[in-house]
Amino acid sequence: MGDGNLFVGGINEIHRVENGDITFVDLPKYYDKALQSAASFVIINKEVEIPKGKALLFHADPFSVYVSIVKHFRPFQPSNKSISSSATVGEGTVLQPGVFVGNHVRIGKNCVIHSNVSIYNYTEIGDNVIIHANAVIGSDAFYYKRRLDHYEKMFSCGRVIIHDDVEIGACCTIDKGVSSDTIIGKGTKLDNHVHVGHDTVIGKNCLFAAGVGIAGVVTIEDEVILWGQVGVNKDLVIGKGAVVLAQSGIAKSLEGGKTYFGSPVQEAREKMKEMAMVKRLPEIFEKLRGK
Repeated sequence: MGDGNLFVGGINEIHRVENGDITFVDLPKYYDKALQSAASFVIINKEVEIPKGKALLFHADPFSVYVSIVKHFRPFQPSNKSISSSATVGEGTVLQPGVFVGNHVRIGKNCVIHSNVSIYNYTEIGDNVIIHANAVIGSDAFYYKRRLDHYEKMFSCGRVIIHDDVEIGACCTIDKGVSSDTIIGKGTKLDNHVHVGHDTVIGKNCLFAAGVGIAGVVTIEDEVILWGQVGVNKDLVIGKGAVVLAQSGIAKSLEGGKTYFGSPVQEAREKMKEMAMVKRLPEIFEKLRGK
């Protein structure tokens, strides 16, 4: 129901929708976000007034409808060889023994892909990229719908795009977008055992140390540094030039150009003062007791 002259240009989950996209919504807290988004088509489980310039599909289970569309237009394509015939590999690129390159993958010039790296279908990699052993590029999003007795999988139809001069450490995992792209910006460097969640967009010249875990739909601007074992919650923004010290937990968006620490994080200088005061609490209690 709605505007019958609209043209479907793509499919996207609610956080990354663009004009012409189909999206879905099945939770009341996201109704307004979906209906007011750039999406042209919304699959929804409640009859509501149709916004101008949109078309709605009413269905009791929007999630399942959305998954059916994904499976129809981007079905899983198995490979029958280590390097797919539909993949393209640029001049000067080295693929070490044991590398798997899936269907419709594009790898640029002068890259080095070390042993046992797996590059899933539709991944795009720029020039001068280094990927160390056992990294996985393009695995499915960790995205499930909870049912009464099981979790139903959200099938991913997005991509991973890695720009020029990126280095990815050993055993890193980068999930493809659910229906948009997971992007690693030019010159960014990832240490070993870094995880990047679905639809996350990382800017240029970022530096992430070992053990960093980034959830889905995060936007990390240019020149951000995340030190070891930093954890990043979903659907937030980390501003340009922010530095987050090791073992911190990021639960909400951070302003750029500052240094942060703690879980949840706050500006590092203030957090250090707070920790110093906590250490003095026994001394303060003793003084109060003696009065």
